[in-house]
Amino acid sequence: MLIRPIQNLGESGIYVLQDLGRMAIYLVKALLAVFKRPFRFREFMRQIHFIGAGSLVVIFFTAASTGMVLGLQGYYSLHKFGAEGMLGSAVSLTLIMELGPVLTALMVAGRAGSAMCAELGIMQISDQIDALECMAVDPFRYLITPKFLAALVSVPLLTAVFDVVGIAGGYVAGVSLMGVNPGSYIDGMVNSVTNHDIRLGVIKSFVFGLLVVWICTGRGYFVKEIRGAGFGAESVSRVTTQAVVLSSISVLVFDYLLTAVLL
Repeated sequence: MLIRPIQNLGESGIYVLQDLGRMAIYLVKALLAVFKRPFRFREFMRQIHFIGAGSLVVIFFTAASTGMVLGLQGYYSLHKFGAEGMLGSAVSLTLIMELGPVLTALMVAGRAGSAMCAELGIMQISDQIDALECMAVDPFRYLITPKFLAALVSVPLLTAVFDVVGIAGGYVAGVSLMGVNPGSYIDGMVNSVTNHDIRLGVIKSFVFGLLVVWICTGRGYFVKEIRGAGFGAESVSRVTTQAVVLSSISVLVFDYLLTAVLL
C-alpha cells in the first residue's frame, strides 16, 4: 500500500527535474542562437510590433486605471496624516519600482505569451518544426530567437509607457479630482524618485520579459513532452494555460527576489 505513493512521488520528482533540465537547455540554445547568422531582422520587427505595439492598448488602460486607483487610495491614506503633498512620491515610486514592471509582464504574458505558446505548440504537433530541421533550418534561429529579442526590447519599453501613463492617472485622480496641489505632486515625485529606483524597475522589466518569453515559448516547444497535456488541440490549450500560469507565478516570485537583493 505504501509503495505506490512513494513510486508516484519519485516519478513526479524525476519528471520535474527532467522538465527543468529541458527548459534550461532550451534557454541556452535560444540565447546562443542570437549570434547565428543570418539574423531575421524582418521577423524581429514583426514580433516587436506584435508584442510591443499590439499590447499598447491594454497597457494604457491598465496603467491609467492603476494610477487613478493609487491616486485615490493614496490620497485617502495620506489625508489622515495631513501628508497629501507626498501623493506624487507614493504613486511614482509604487509604479516605477513594483506595479509597473509586474503588471506589464502579466499583461504581456496573458496577451502575447499565450499566443506565442499556442503558435509553437501547433507547429510542434503538426510536425512543422521537424520539417524545418529536416531542411537543415535551425528552429531556434528561425522561430524562437526573434521572439526572445523582441520581448527583451518590448517589455522594458511597455513598462516605461505604463509608468508614465500611471503617474498621469495618479495626477488626474489626486490633483484634478481630489484637489491636491499640482506643484506638490510634481515636486514630491521629482525629489523622491532616484536613479536607483529607475534602475531597479528597468532590471525587473528585463528579467520579467525574459521569464515570460522563455516559459511561454518553451511550453509550446515541448508540448509533446509535457505530462498530462493530452493530444492534439487539447494539448495546446492545456499547455497554453499552463504557460500563462507559470510565467505569472514566476514574475511574482522573482519580483520579491529581485526586490530583496537589489533594493
